[in-house]
Amino acid sequence: MAAAVGGSLPEHGCQENDIERHQVVVVMLPLPAQGHLNQLLHLSRLIAAYNIPVYYVSTATHNRQAKLRVHGWDPLSTSNPLFNSVSQLRQPFAALVRSLSRIAANRIVIIHDSMMSSVVQDFVSIPKAESYVFHSVSAFAIFCFFREEAEKSTINTVPLNEKILQELQIPSLEDCFTEEFMELIAREHEYIALTSGSLYNSSRVFEGEFMGFIKKLSEEQNKKHWAIGPFNPMNFTTKNEDGSRHESLKWLDKQPPESVVLISFGTTISLPDEQIKNLATGLEESEVKFIWVFRDADRGENSAAGDQDRRAELPEHFEERVKERGIILRDWAPQLEILNHSATGGFLSHCGWNSCMESISMGVPVAAWPMHSDQPRNTVLITKVLKIGIVVKDWARRHEVVDAEAISMALRRLMNSEEGKEMRRRAAELSRVVRRSVEEGGVTRLELDSFIAHVRR
Repeated sequence: MAAAVGGSLPEHGCQENDIERHQVVVVMLPLPAQGHLNQLLHLSRLIAAYNIPVYYVSTATHNRQAKLRVHGWDPLSTSNPLFNSVSQLRQPFAALVRSLSRIAANRIVIIHDSMMSSVVQDFVSIPKAESYVFHSVSAFAIFCFFREEAEKSTINTVPLNEKILQELQIPSLEDCFTEEFMELIAREHEYIALTSGSLYNSSRVFEGEFMGFIKKLSEEQNKKHWAIGPFNPMNFTTKNEDGSRHESLKWLDKQPPESVVLISFGTTISLPDEQIKNLATGLEESEVKFIWVFRDADRGENSAAGDQDRRAELPEHFEERVKERGIILRDWAPQLEILNHSATGGFLSHCGWNSCMESISMGVPVAAWPMHSDQPRNTVLITKVLKIGIVVKDWARRHEVVDAEAISMALRRLMNSEEGKEMRRRAAELSRVVRRSVEEGGVTRLELDSFIAHVRR
């Protein structure tokens, strides 16, 4: 796999004596936010396995972040030619693609985050270059978007099962995004029309119905759609290069099967102080075993609390009181490995799509606490469609603080009830189906093979 991991971008893109010519070269352009970086880095690994060179393009800072936080495989285990994109990516990105088109490949395949569509727009003037948009959210969320757009049109009317839609009670996008972000989405969406198709970090084994709806709703656009997830590894080692293991995994080794709940709200969430206190109190009162990834949002990304300079604190003596049944992690944690551990039986999550895919892959039910973006709709998919989760905080009450009693009851329901046991059974079965789908001859593997054959045509 080729990746931008340092150095500097040459003035004219790539030098001919540095590049071996190939039939196809893939250039991967993620949105520089952790959930997006992670998904396309995983996809780079999958495509590179077909002996196709992949250039992973982002800023040097975000490339370091992606490599440090990737889990389940070693991003340095394959060859990595060096180049570094700059903060203003459109011109250097176009220069790179032009150079690759001239000297490196018979076809340049650009895979870009939907929020980076404007950056790649110049590919239309570059010989042998084509573009595919990657949607970093669920097919269900994309289906909801297409359906809402179709409702605005008097031409595009596709018969859907309205009874099911009413039962799901799909939440609106109100308060999911800032006004500025919605404007950005609208601007970027204009450029998606230039692409040849769409890729999804999802699988037809559990979102096949919605992939079918997407195809119907976008028929007049004549676009191809491939569901080729999960991107994350399904089988991996949990040991570091020196043979050591993360402290959380060693702690999990000592716990009974399916007895621990992982608590993590991703990289863009900072809970208000009052909510932290209630969560800690509810967790203590529930008496469940836990791993709590307790950290504020990454600096420079959106924070739910709006104050990234503060240092969040737990209630006094909380850690001492719960030390026999839980651990607090204040830095990045190996979430995929924790979810894969046999001692993990539940996941209190914001329902970001990365986390949803990892919980589905590893067979762990979810206690859903959506915060923003696509998370409220992912919550519907997890709890009402797949039925492998419960709701802790309903999106309709998003402006309220969840009290300790409600949190305690939700955790006990997830971890210590017959309902929770049944959800674990369904989640484990879904995981088995998903794992089979990525094996040779499986539904997802065939879909990935189909995409590779298409770009190699």
